Amino acid sequence: MKILLPPSETKHAGGSGASLNLETLALPALTVQRTAVIDALVALADDPARAQRVLKLSDRQRGDIDHNRALRTSPTMPAIDRYTGVLYDALDTGALDAAARRWLGRHVWVHAAPFGPVGALEGIPAYRLAAGTALPGIAPLRRHWADAVTAAIAQHSPPFVLDLRSEAYVALGPLPASVASAYVRVVTEQGRALNHFNKKAKGELVRALAEDRPHVRSLAGLRAWADERGIEIRDGGDAGVIELVVAS
Repeated sequence: MKILLPPSETKHAGGSGASLNLETLALPALTVQRTAVIDALVALADDPARAQRVLKLSDRQRGDIDHNRALRTSPTMPAIDRYTGVLYDALDTGALDAAARRWLGRHVWVHAAPFGPVGALEGIPAYRLAAGTALPGIAPLRRHWADAVTAAIAQHSPPFVLDLRSEAYVALGPLPASVASAYVRVVTEQGRALNHFNKKAKGELVRALAEDRPHVRSLAGLRAWADERGIEIRDGGDAGVIELVVAS
């Protein structure tokens, strides 16, 4: 099983890892697309006023332009540790043991706008780029990434993908029809969709999986594990969609 996570707008700065090495990232077929986006972000950083407008930064966030300028040289940290926010606070990777972290490294991709899906333990630098940004010199990010990511995942051919991304990041890399998958919606028992608790529930789900480290290769296997864990997963009505039910 592979789990696809969205990134977060907020991130930890710094890092202790070596600078970004595109050759070591998951899905190496995406190196051309990754290089193009990085080149565009670095070039944009040479015009801070324009970069602030394009990236929609407040004056307090202007330091993110410096992060983009240094994408090739700044230190990295594992992707799963880079992000902050509700989902990643619930996942709380700093409190996981070594075996749980290794499981994340084998089973989780984080879908970052500059890099596409990367392995959970692969090093990435701090950056600023959202899925909906119109980046100068690049076709709309959806067009730049979508077909390439879909093809790269098809080539990797995981047995089953659990998709926890937001719709904006799904658009940057729809899953291929050749790969069995399930897209997760978080709802109350009455079927009401959630916002804040959507992210929290997804983080808790991935944490529980990392703690238990089940051998899941299908939706049926995921449901069997969830039943044992006391986690309610039900059909979502639409093809390929499941609902993760949380108490209201």
